[in-house]
Amino acid sequence: METLSFQIEDTRNLRIDKYLAEKLEDYTRSRIQKLIEDGNVTVAGSVVKPNYRPKTGDWVEIAVPKAREIDIEAENIPLDIVYEDSCMLVVNKPQGMVVHPAAGNYSGTLVNALLHYCPDTLSGINGEKRPGILHRIDKDTSGLLLVAKNDTAHRSLSEQIKAHSLTREYRALVHGNIKSDSGTIDAPIGRHPSDRKKMTITDKNSRSAVTHWRVIERFSGYTYISCRLETGRTHQIRVHMSKNGHPIVGDKTYGIKDKFNLKGQLLHACRIGFIHPESGEYMEFMRDVPDYFQEVLDKLRRRAI
Repeated sequence: METLSFQIEDTRNLRIDKYLAEKLEDYTRSRIQKLIEDGNVTVAGSVVKPNYRPKTGDWVEIAVPKAREIDIEAENIPLDIVYEDSCMLVVNKPQGMVVHPAAGNYSGTLVNALLHYCPDTLSGINGEKRPGILHRIDKDTSGLLLVAKNDTAHRSLSEQIKAHSLTREYRALVHGNIKSDSGTIDAPIGRHPSDRKKMTITDKNSRSAVTHWRVIERFSGYTYISCRLETGRTHQIRVHMSKNGHPIVGDKTYGIKDKFNLKGQLLHACRIGFIHPESGEYMEFMRDVPDYFQEVLDKLRRRAI
């Protein structure tokens, strides 16, 4: 257990969680909030809540537990490594692979594979030793993900995600013919009130969500589009396109029946761009849609001839 102790300077009337997140560059705001919720942050000897507003001159003590080991088995699962260096990786995740173990999926995940591939470079930035998972894409969505090998890279890339400065582009095939050539969907997303496994557009307990889309190609009854994320909410593109009247083909949760006998939605994270955590250089990577996605596009093109 490590203890941090210091006197608060100009608070600017900030909440304690926001003040500490700005002052302690080695900790994310979510990590700070977890420490506060666990009773590990005291001001003038008293435990505080995240919304507490400290005063200039107050003494703060933070008890920081050691990063705990997570009981996840390393598995020798092949990975499609698009880029790798000493501090990070870019991985092309296949459809059907879960990113992080959870109920019903404790093996065969990207984390299981990363624990085998780079077992000695696990980030403890979120209070658990885990292989740098910065963001996720759904099990049945394929495409590019960033993975941090150390805490410095994790902080840098997390801040870029938080600032919405990453380039994140997806390709999707949707039902129906979209009339406009491009557009923006700006609608907040939160948990569905009656089905906790689903998300929905709602003003209650939600977060802002913005998706920019443009048409790539039109077919009879379908539209092939590009989607650029300004935010990255759970199921964002799937929910936005469904509510927009054009659900993604193959989406068994938010979509409608289709004739292609697919295992999941035709949604692929094709492009990711970021500032490298060490060099400061802008880097961008792209991967084409997987074969099963391309086969559907080819069928639609042949039908149009």
